[in-house]
Amino acid sequence: MLWLLVPFVLFLVALPWVNRVRPVVLGLPFLPFWLLAATLLTPLSVSLAWRGDQRLRRSRERERERERSR
Repeated sequence: MLWLLVPFVLFLVALPWVNRVRPVVLGLPFLPFWLLAATLLTPLSVSLAWRGDQRLRRSRERERERERSR
């Protein structure tokens, strides 16, 4: 679930440090490039959080089944 903090950090916490025009990356000033990269990384971090949650749910279900079979 810590993956869900990545978009928060990228969009809000890091902005004071990346709010500059230079350097230019891929023809974009740095701030728009940073926001574009953060936008592209957000679905990845949400997907990783979802996969981790599904893995945790499966392990909890297995533990419950073991306890029931005892």
